[in-house]
Amino acid sequence: MPISDGMAGKDQPVEVTSFIGRQREMSDVRRLLRKTRLLTLTGVGGVGKTRLALRMAQSLGGCFPSGVEFVELATLEDADLLEPTVATALGLRDSGRHATPVLVDHLADKRMLLVLDNCEHLLQACGDLVDRLLRAAPRLQILITSRHTLGVTGEQVLPVPPMPVPTADATVRGIARCEAVRLFTERAAGVRQGFAVDAANAPAVARLSQRLDGIPLAIELAAVRLRTTPVEELVRQLDDRFDVLTGGSSTALPRHQTLRATMEWSFGLCSPDEQLLWSRLSMFPGGVDLETVEAICSGDGIAREDMFDLVAGLVDKSVLAGERRDTGVRYRMLESIRAYGRERLAAADEQALRRRYVDHYRQLTEQNRLDHVVSDQLERFRMMHLELPNVRHALDLCFSPGGDGSAGLEIASALWAYWILDGALTEGRHWLERGLEFMPEPGTARVRALWADALLAIYQGDGAAATPLLKECRTLARRTGDESAIAFAIQTSGVAALSAGDPRGFELLEDALARHRALGDIHAVGVNLYHTAAFGAVEDPDRATALGAELLELSEARDASLFQAYAMLALGSAAWKQGDWRRTEAMIRKALMIMGVVNDRWGLTQCLEILAWTAGARGQHERAARLLGAAHELWQALDSSPTGLRHQLHSHKRCEAQARQALETRVFNAAFRDGRKLRLDPAVAYALEDDGP
Repeated sequence: MPISDGMAGKDQPVEVTSFIGRQREMSDVRRLLRKTRLLTLTGVGGVGKTRLALRMAQSLGGCFPSGVEFVELATLEDADLLEPTVATALGLRDSGRHATPVLVDHLADKRMLLVLDNCEHLLQACGDLVDRLLRAAPRLQILITSRHTLGVTGEQVLPVPPMPVPTADATVRGIARCEAVRLFTERAAGVRQGFAVDAANAPAVARLSQRLDGIPLAIELAAVRLRTTPVEELVRQLDDRFDVLTGGSSTALPRHQTLRATMEWSFGLCSPDEQLLWSRLSMFPGGVDLETVEAICSGDGIAREDMFDLVAGLVDKSVLAGERRDTGVRYRMLESIRAYGRERLAAADEQALRRRYVDHYRQLTEQNRLDHVVSDQLERFRMMHLELPNVRHALDLCFSPGGDGSAGLEIASALWAYWILDGALTEGRHWLERGLEFMPEPGTARVRALWADALLAIYQGDGAAATPLLKECRTLARRTGDESAIAFAIQTSGVAALSAGDPRGFELLEDALARHRALGDIHAVGVNLYHTAAFGAVEDPDRATALGAELLELSEARDASLFQAYAMLALGSAAWKQGDWRRTEAMIRKALMIMGVVNDRWGLTQCLEILAWTAGARGQHERAARLLGAAHELWQALDSSPTGLRHQLHSHKRCEAQARQALETRVFNAAFRDGRKLRLDPAVAYALEDDGP
């Protein structure tokens, strides 16, 4: 997620409370980044590593011409998805089965600061990736936050200390000016209006910050108690709690235990129902809305009608933080608080919670399928993008020992269109193949996963991987007698055939279309019409035009905007094969505008590629080279290529050859490089410019 000015993305982390102090640490970071390419901020949990890194990312944007990228890794649980996640933050979305070369190619000439936040649970994977990136991208600098160092050659480590606390002989003024006390005072004023340090409470406030070792998260957890408890009583409660943990010794707890002790104290001050909900909410790495909390976390000791008050109570205690979104309020936990909640989740409670969690996200993915011809496609896409960390966790639960592998395959298969639109082809294949390995038993869930995995492989130009998947898919589909599965097995085989240059694929697709129509599955009909029109345009553009027109009529009648865009993409492709570049350009521009609303990476890549061809047909070869460069960057991100897709191959090569012939090599290369440097939004804006007759 970009941080620098003019590059802020919709997923940029937001500081919801003011930033206090840390001037010395910020100065140290600036000084060290002038001398090292890899700087790791370490420290105990809750000490403020993430807040410091985020503040530095915001302040250093102007120092890096290629910008600053902030990658949050706390919600990522599968090390195999590290590189696609970094690619996503860089605007690449999906960097392929062997992602590092794509990332290296993207970063090779970038003067950029890459911030990787919360790396401790992915230490080996992060270390390997960082080492390879630094070796291959000479102007890249990386800032890490982690409780542990990476151990990479050249790593400079900066321990982030707790905030300074008052000395024993500090005056009232000195106490009030101390960083730890300033933080406590500001957070306390948020729950008790007008709170300030004075002669009466200064000793207690000083004692409190000393007891909490100046750890920011511990201080913030204590400050919210001021709503109901005087500061002197807070100190007494903490003393009692810490004395229990130290056996009555007056010696302070080690710093790495202070936050845990504060968590236990905060946990003990919650009601039994709040404690139970705290532990259950730790299941959600991506945050959660109230409706989902009620659906998954109620029951077994918590009444559904009490959920609102319990959530409000946890917000009041700073265990949860509420974020307002267009869809309503979403609640999140800081990672340290979530980790503590996971520890307190009882094994018996966890088993029932896992079942409800997986069942909920299986239903959610089914209800928000993007391969359905419906009017709320854009809202569905946004929903799945928001819920992706939680869906990943559900998949991980399904494909772990004791998990429901069948449910996992259903979730991963239902997301096949999301994986394509989001440009996450590699991630989709990762989950599908993990599930197929975990769940080898034949059945409908496996059949659907086989054709979905094969389709993603075809989109990546990996026909060799698709072939055995489709062979097993066709065999199992016929064995199970599932007519819908049989139709999809035939359909995906048709796409594979056309992609390989076999015109018999048209017959397979039309066979599947007839089967979908007989079953009355209008959604499957819509998907088939697109595939037949788009992939079949090379073999029979007139037939492809008729099918594309049918899809457009269907999607307009049902107000399905993404299907409309893909109908226009298919019609544009067919028009190009018919030699009508003006109609091609008109259709592709319309598709581009719709796809741009949700950053549909697959569709936008197709559009940029085809608009490069039409620019060449106009005689605007420099513009064509620039658009080819922009498309090239996206093709790489998808781990795909127009040269690996037969319906793109000839036109791509002809466009590039004509541009190279019309321009000097220096001019072509410069324009192509300029296109590669464009981020997605500027690339789309450039493609939409009406530049000539």
